[in-house]
Amino acid sequence: MKRRTKIVVLGSALLLTAGAALTGTAKLYRSAGDDITFSFDAHLAGKDKADPMKATGTFRFSHHLNGSGARAEVAVDCLVTGGTVAVVSGVITESDLPGAEGKRVGVTVHDLGRHDRLGYSWASTGRPGEGDEPPKCVSSAPFEKVQKGTGDFTVVPWQPDL
Repeated sequence: MKRRTKIVVLGSALLLTAGAALTGTAKLYRSAGDDITFSFDAHLAGKDKADPMKATGTFRFSHHLNGSGARAEVAVDCLVTGGTVAVVSGVITESDLPGAEGKRVGVTVHDLGRHDRLGYSWASTGRPGEGDEPPKCVSSAPFEKVQKGTGDFTVVPWQPDL
């Protein structure tokens, strides 16, 4: 078998066995100059790749403006992907936002190449951890835009075994 054919066959096999993932870091665009950053390292792999509730990893977010703001780190408890869209949720494990630790939050990412979009479960409450907590893998539509040149998110969709 030619080397090129072997590479294609191996790559295809890896894609079929790979699980879903959401990775990357980027800043959101805000005309007022807010510094809002999201980072993801969430995965579904191995024998658990077909069960969104077996996701592992973390995600982080921060929001600062004029020297004040907050940040949070989240332990992933669910990841579901479809095409170029991912919804991830988890429980805040560390934050400097009072009352946020121990609360579940969700984020939606639409991977559009250089024009990614993002939404979050606290869109209607204004602060993570306020209001009713969403169930696992629930968030809002991806209404925010990623600021050009500040990073990129990558969604690897779940592929069922053939």
